[in-house]
Amino acid sequence: MNLLGLPDFFAPGVASAFVLTALRVGGLVMVAPAWSAKVVPMRLRTALIIIFAVLLLPAAQSTASLSQLSITPASFLSETAVGLVIGLAASLVIGAAEFAGELMTTTIGLSGAAIFDPINNTQGAILQQFMQLLALIVLLIGGGHVLMLQAVAQSFHAMPLGAPLHLGDGFHAVVIAARSVFSTGLQFAAPVIAAVLLMNLALAVLGRAAPQLNIMSVAFPLQIGVGLLTFAGSLALVVHALSDWTPAFGSTIESFARASHVSASNVVAPSAIGTR
Repeated sequence: MNLLGLPDFFAPGVASAFVLTALRVGGLVMVAPAWSAKVVPMRLRTALIIIFAVLLLPAAQSTASLSQLSITPASFLSETAVGLVIGLAASLVIGAAEFAGELMTTTIGLSGAAIFDPINNTQGAILQQFMQLLALIVLLIGGGHVLMLQAVAQSFHAMPLGAPLHLGDGFHAVVIAARSVFSTGLQFAAPVIAAVLLMNLALAVLGRAAPQLNIMSVAFPLQIGVGLLTFAGSLALVVHALSDWTPAFGSTIESFARASHVSASNVVAPSAIGTR
């Protein structure tokens, strides 16, 4: 380190370590919530990658063999993949919320009500966009952006720079962990789905008991009203569940590290990520 506190890039292996660290950080920024949004300018993302790489370089150097570091296609892919997995582990929380919002929108009958998505510059279902923004706010309020950087710093102990990784096995473990998106999203949407289903069953029985009633004229607005009221009533439980996202975040990273044939003693523990 020089007098300004910056790394000595002219020291043997430091330049290679910086590039590999930037690749790991770049993989994170490409898919991590908020940082990967299309509204974030590419120049700002590049600046963030450089700043984060400089800040994380001491942690990367502490576990790497600088004399043996080299920038090869294999190391390029490995370091980028590690950052991608860390960002993807956080994005699974947003994905579960979006899936729940899509299910609730379809169940309630608001599929035709599309609104602008300020994050991805696209059109999306109204409750899907609400759940996406809600999950993003909860993640940022809980310091998710800091936890992701901490996970990158700790990943240098579990997966040092230049360490050989079995990416095929690692990504297979991530895919298995990603299945929780659908189960979690279904759990979020379950109260709304159950309420609308019970209401439709009640209307069906009422329609059979009193055929002279025009059930269809009240079914659609009643379905929307019951669905939105149930959603509003269950919103506190959804926020509480979203706030406890760190165990799943750490578990996904741990699954990738273990499946990549990294020493189990160096694997980042989920509790360590969530409590630091």
